[in-house]
Amino acid sequence: MKHDFEPKIVAFVCTWCTYAGADLAGTSRMQYPSNVRVVKFPCTGRIDPVFILKAFQKGADGVLVSGCHPGDCHYMAGNFHARRRFAAFRKLLEFVGVDLSRLQFSWVSAAEGGKWVEVVTELTERVRAMGPMLEFKELEIEECWSGKIDTPELKEAYNNI
Repeated sequence: MKHDFEPKIVAFVCTWCTYAGADLAGTSRMQYPSNVRVVKFPCTGRIDPVFILKAFQKGADGVLVSGCHPGDCHYMAGNFHARRRFAAFRKLLEFVGVDLSRLQFSWVSAAEGGKWVEVVTELTERVRAMGPMLEFKELEIEECWSGKIDTPELKEAYNNI
């Protein structure tokens, strides 16, 4: 089905669970919107909230952060750190005027290709109905984020946004 607006969704996912779940969906030939660009990290605990702001600034209309289910993290507690970090970060986004419906946090395991399809499809449809996000794109001109990108893997992930 052709739509007037095709949202750009950036998905920050952990390598061990959600990326494997997305790969399972692909190898199982499950259908889901092609609007999602996946950026994988070793763990959701490594995803800096600045990356989310950068994604919106670079033109994303929606952002998905997804990792292992609680208790399944390959690094023991990375997903718990991520959950706490994003709970606080959501308040900040709300404060600066971002509609929180554009950001989703989810748990998708390596065996849940079907859940990946559901999460991505639901987020894409919701953001499509909301229309393009224009608020943060103006910040591209006045870059003022103070997050330090001091490791090669963070620099690579940051530049891939």
